[in-house]
Amino acid sequence: MPADSRSYRQGTMSGKTSAPFVTNGITPLQQMVASCSGAILTSLFVTPLDVVKIRLQAQKNPFPKGKCFVYCNGLMDHICVCENGNSKAWYKAPGHFNGTMDAFVKILRNEGIKSLWSGLPPTLVMAVPATVIYFTCYDQLCAALRRRMGSYADEAPLLAGPIARLGAATVISPLELIRTKLQSQKQSYRELTACIRTAVEAEGWLSLWRGLGPTLLRDVPFSAMYWYSYDKGKRWLCEQQNTREPTFSIAFTAGAVSGSIAAVVTLPFDVVKTRRQVELGELQAKNLSSEVSTSTYSVMSRIVAQDGFGGLFVGFLPRLIKVAPACAIMISSYEFGKAFFRKHNQERVLSLLQTNNT
Repeated sequence: MPADSRSYRQGTMSGKTSAPFVTNGITPLQQMVASCSGAILTSLFVTPLDVVKIRLQAQKNPFPKGKCFVYCNGLMDHICVCENGNSKAWYKAPGHFNGTMDAFVKILRNEGIKSLWSGLPPTLVMAVPATVIYFTCYDQLCAALRRRMGSYADEAPLLAGPIARLGAATVISPLELIRTKLQSQKQSYRELTACIRTAVEAEGWLSLWRGLGPTLLRDVPFSAMYWYSYDKGKRWLCEQQNTREPTFSIAFTAGAVSGSIAAVVTLPFDVVKTRRQVELGELQAKNLSSEVSTSTYSVMSRIVAQDGFGGLFVGFLPRLIKVAPACAIMISSYEFGKAFFRKHNQERVLSLLQTNNT
């Protein structure tokens, strides 16, 4: 253990600091603040890309009533249900675009900069808490596993990443179902409560987690590959630059590369997940039960039958363009936040030691 971490632990154990010692000299609350800041920054940078993409899609093929589409703020994918005849909906705003850059320019010029973040506030309500849970749990789990795995400590991210993602997704899944129903049917909270109670009585509590399967199908292997390759890449870059702690550029580079690797490998899972989640979202909006045709296997079989095996790899470039910067911004912001709090804690301990010595 580094000397600064030992000092922080000793000061804490003796009651001279108010916060408990955790991983690398920062507290769980500080980890949460760092991940929350990273989540907000990621959303601010990545959301405009998806807003423009959806506006282009709606222009080419107008969304009919009840149709679902996936909206991503850089942190999570969310199901949005289209409304009929509402010309004010952000995804139906008027305008003709000839491409991505043309859409950016015209939206800025005609609708204002705020339009590039349309639809963001409702999804942030779930995305930020989910990200905070995910990153904080990962750090805590990874540190605990490293202490217990001995010579296999380097493989700890392979376990900590999927477990943390599983926990975060499980907590958020019922909220996504509730948000979809609220958005699609304009129900009051009393009506929504009755609807959920009826669904639970008819199908059991597991009905609240309908749609979790396709999410985990992609996110669990993605998390395993992402955290493992990020940890390896970060260490290698630190060795190359002869530094013990990752700089912002090291974290950014390692995050982008590891995110790209994980995105490419899990692309078939992403295609299946998106297709099935849209189908499930439309069923949820109509208060229909999940049908056999929406199973993961049947969706994959249908994709292969219609488009061949290449159909499982559609959207390669758009996914890479979105995932790589999102991962890079999130992890570099998170590492920067942790480094800031770590330095603050070290200075606090040194100040206390100097005070005691005098």
